[in-house]
Amino acid sequence: MVVLQLDPFLNELTSMFERSTAKGSVWVTLKRSSLKSKVQRNKLASAGETIEYRCLIRATDGKKTISTSVGQKDHQRFQSSYATILKAHMTSLKKRERKDKKKSAETDKREGSSKKAKKV
Repeated sequence: MVVLQLDPFLNELTSMFERSTAKGSVWVTLKRSSLKSKVQRNKLASAGETIEYRCLIRATDGKKTISTSVGQKDHQRFQSSYATILKAHMTSLKKRERKDKKKSAETDKREGSSKKAKKV
């Protein structure tokens, strides 16, 4: 697994999405992590010090795995960049037309009453 800084991670994530457009998948996992071992966390907790948690992000396409860690200061910038990348590469998802429930109910009633009128 390759641990990258924030910007190189986003660039590599973009290239992973581009490589997998025709065939394949990209898995992205986010989890809370202090980046310290359990022993180190217990020592900090017993000393009364606060543990700074970060967001650990991993991405893999099955062949290559990359990861990065995002702190509180960089979270907003990362989130907006990540959202932009996802929007740009989710082109194969189709957008369905929404039907208004009231309008569709009225249309059904009209069709039902017009069929009754034709029968009579």
